[in-house]
Amino acid sequence: MPPFTSEVTSNTSAMPDHDRSGNMTDFYTGLGLAVSSSLFIGASFIVKKKGLIKTSKTGVRAGQGGYGYLKEWLWWIGLIMMASGEFANFAAYAFAPATVVTPLGALSVLVSAVLASKLLNEQLNLLGKMGCLLSVIGSTVIVIHSPKEQEVASMEELAQKLQNPGFILYAAIVTAISVFFIFFIGPKYGQKNVMIYITICSLVGSLSVMGCKGLGVAIKQTLSGEKNEFQNVLTWIFVLGITLCIAIQMNYLNKALDIFSTAVVTPIYYVFFTTFVILASAILFKEWRKLNPEDDLGILCGFFTIITGIFLMHGFKDINISIANLPSLSKKEGNTSPLLNGDVRNVGDPRVGLLSDMETDDRDDEINTTDTTDIPLETMK
Repeated sequence: MPPFTSEVTSNTSAMPDHDRSGNMTDFYTGLGLAVSSSLFIGASFIVKKKGLIKTSKTGVRAGQGGYGYLKEWLWWIGLIMMASGEFANFAAYAFAPATVVTPLGALSVLVSAVLASKLLNEQLNLLGKMGCLLSVIGSTVIVIHSPKEQEVASMEELAQKLQNPGFILYAAIVTAISVFFIFFIGPKYGQKNVMIYITICSLVGSLSVMGCKGLGVAIKQTLSGEKNEFQNVLTWIFVLGITLCIAIQMNYLNKALDIFSTAVVTPIYYVFFTTFVILASAILFKEWRKLNPEDDLGILCGFFTIITGIFLMHGFKDINISIANLPSLSKKEGNTSPLLNGDVRNVGDPRVGLLSDMETDDRDDEINTTDTTDIPLETMK
């Protein structure tokens, strides 16, 4: 019996050219939709945040149960942008695997960080810019190593996969945890711990992505003329499930954005949401089966590179780090740089360098006792 790898290779080589070109066309279509989705969603975070800030000055905050933001036109613009991004994201799932589309959401974090520094006066220092670059690199690595063809091509195949005991167990656990957090944990700790609302959004969001994937297959199959899948009950179950999940996501995401900083909410939400979506996709669609170990490792490395980039973007955002105040690679003899000594409290303060030079001069004067003239008080000012 020939080895499994050779069997996969022979099957791939036996695939007709038009099928392979069709798969690549679908892949790049989904890739383009995913990138445009990230641009819209990343910008929508900032626009909605500005709307929530305006609302908090005149009424009850969203984090305290208020819905005054529904009267704010800026919030509605942000919602329309997010809806456009989600629609593009939804369409991307119809053409590309979830393991490609979901991690590319890191680009929305990048867009959000850049716009927050411009419109919300949030700092983007040198480490933040390096984090943006790492996020782009990680996304590129994931695209290179991701599966290039869909695992599910019809609603009949999807219906069979939905009966998988593993996915049924996952959906039951997610539903139970979400209900417990919504009714018991959220009211007590939601305004103190950012993880509560983000966990709800991420868990429910993983199910909404699976629904979007299924609805995308139904629309694609209907438009191709194979069969009108809108006569299938399963299609309308997807529609209702997506509507409910998105409503829950929007409600608790608004609360998280209103209470906590965008710089905190956005990266944590990305990591949790992406992790749960990849887990749900691996259980339901099993898109990883067609990948070799090198691609599996490449996707994991790309994902952790993105996480590292997001951490650099937001973990050190309050520290004033730039090329101008980096320490010199060569240390002068007798120089006591605050960075080299581990003191970053006065980095960027020119008086630190003046006082350091004066201390060095004092030590030189003590050694060369030929000049005992005191330093005038005026030079210290």
